[in-house]
Amino acid sequence: MESPQALPRWALDLARFLPLKSQFLLSGNVRDRYPWAIANERYAPLPLTSFLAELLRSRGIAHVLAFDPLNGFSVPLVSGIDIAAEQKFFSDRFDLRWNDNLHSPASVARFFELFPDFVRSEPEPIAVLADFSSRYLVRPDLQTDDEHHWFTASLILSLDVAARPCGPDASTLFNPIVWIADQEGDLPPWFAVGNPRLRPITLPVPDRTTRGLIAKSLIPGIPGARQASEEQIAAAERSLVEQTHGLMLLDMISITELCRNEEVPIDRLDDGVRRFKLGVTENPWAKLDREKIANADSFVARRLKGQDHAVTKMLDIIKRSVIGLSGNEGRSGRPRGVAFLAGPTGTGKTELAKTVTELLFGDESAYIRFDMSEFAAEHSDQRLIGAPPGYVGYDSGGELTNAIREKPFSVVLFDEIEKAHPRILDKFLQVLDDGVLTSGRGERVYFSEAFLIFTSNLGLYRIDDRGKRVANATPADDLQSMQAKVRGEIDRFFKLEIGRPEILNRIGENIVVFDFIREDVAAEIFEMMLAGISRQVENATGRPIDIEDSARRSLQELCLADLSNGGRGVRNQLEAHFINPLARALFDAPESPAIIVRRIDHRDGLTTVELA
Repeated sequence: MESPQALPRWALDLARFLPLKSQFLLSGNVRDRYPWAIANERYAPLPLTSFLAELLRSRGIAHVLAFDPLNGFSVPLVSGIDIAAEQKFFSDRFDLRWNDNLHSPASVARFFELFPDFVRSEPEPIAVLADFSSRYLVRPDLQTDDEHHWFTASLILSLDVAARPCGPDASTLFNPIVWIADQEGDLPPWFAVGNPRLRPITLPVPDRTTRGLIAKSLIPGIPGARQASEEQIAAAERSLVEQTHGLMLLDMISITELCRNEEVPIDRLDDGVRRFKLGVTENPWAKLDREKIANADSFVARRLKGQDHAVTKMLDIIKRSVIGLSGNEGRSGRPRGVAFLAGPTGTGKTELAKTVTELLFGDESAYIRFDMSEFAAEHSDQRLIGAPPGYVGYDSGGELTNAIREKPFSVVLFDEIEKAHPRILDKFLQVLDDGVLTSGRGERVYFSEAFLIFTSNLGLYRIDDRGKRVANATPADDLQSMQAKVRGEIDRFFKLEIGRPEILNRIGENIVVFDFIREDVAAEIFEMMLAGISRQVENATGRPIDIEDSARRSLQELCLADLSNGGRGVRNQLEAHFINPLARALFDAPESPAIIVRRIDHRDGLTTVELA
């Protein structure tokens, strides 16, 4: 007999109410497998009907019959049962006729016709498992006359029948009818709600304990398990349990079958889990050039100026992601990496995201970007994850879930995250914690191989005592004090303004605060951008360009006069004070072997470029 401590909570609930309820409604995770002890602390994963048959027989039910609309009646297979004897019992009692497939074909109408005989059968208690009962009705809210009559009679019978003494201990039992439905609402509401003799029970996805019971039986079937030590076996069991959080036992079985089919050894079990979740064989993270990442400081510095502290912290996060140390307390389902980039506009937050993408995947345009200002409305979360069933856009899915399903190994940039509606931010809780997001179609999308980057301008301004928006951090602050002010305002925003401290808690210490673009850094950015523009001019015209020193100084003064918009402001000023007037001058000037910029003059709001 099954140990009560090993039963799932829902099964204990059902067993406890057998003497008290005549009918049960099971819904939720009803298409999974369920562990039943067999021998030597091993558990067999049984279909629900077989599990229920074992449970009910262990609690004094003498005979168990199952019904579904396709096959009709059948006797669930359980240990030690004599199928022929059970079939004879049901044939004699209910006139069932069995075919060679061990089924007694019958319609739903026939099932309800026999229903009164089932619940009144004596003296031995019997149980009937009404499987796929969600399909007994065309519409639960609009039954046909026959359907209404069937469930009305079932409701009356549930109230009329009485429990009676059964077994040697004279315990009382009903002849229980167990309805197995996808959702509780799949049966008529007036039948299932408020019925004092019907016990609704929801079956959840298996918890850690339940997954652990099955892992002991599954691990020995993985290649290399026979040669593995006890420590390796135990480690593999823990790994399988940890990496299948939120999955069904059927998924665990499929993972071990995949490992056998593709010869994934026990020491690479996480590879088998990844293949099952993402549907891919190769792991780009394992193929990254570690030497390139180890020496990435100079690579990033060529594109990002004046943010050495931010680069160092970001590279630390990347290196941790490459090694695979991003999981929390052994849970490796979390995203590979998470970074929250905060600070003034134009300081290189988006540029760093592009640089990271190029560093990891060789193409800066390979990142997936979402402008979160487009998700300020409460219901715009449907754009990210897809509309629920019955709504417009359900078939097309969500922009985020579709993108991750297509490119599970990617950098995902959520720009200006503070502009999104708090309801949208709630969607990131599960992503940051478990690395999974459920789409509008109910599909689980995994972020375990994605690198997530959030950017924000939070912390630069605050609301004073009079309700006015004032500067919180200025270029006059040194880096340390500026970081403290920005971090404090970020904390206030998530904890007090939108009431989402749990999001900030999941981001942890991965907040990277960028410094203001100061004059010396702005000069470096100016020179870098000017060199790029010069190359662009040479490629476009086929002529070399030379900018004389006096013109260069004048241009630099114009471009660096206002650094409030950071590097992006420098680029805008270069466009206004150099690219546009240069194009005007080249268009009007005759062809020459070389382009020599002699003078740059700004008067009356207009900049002119004088060529030699």
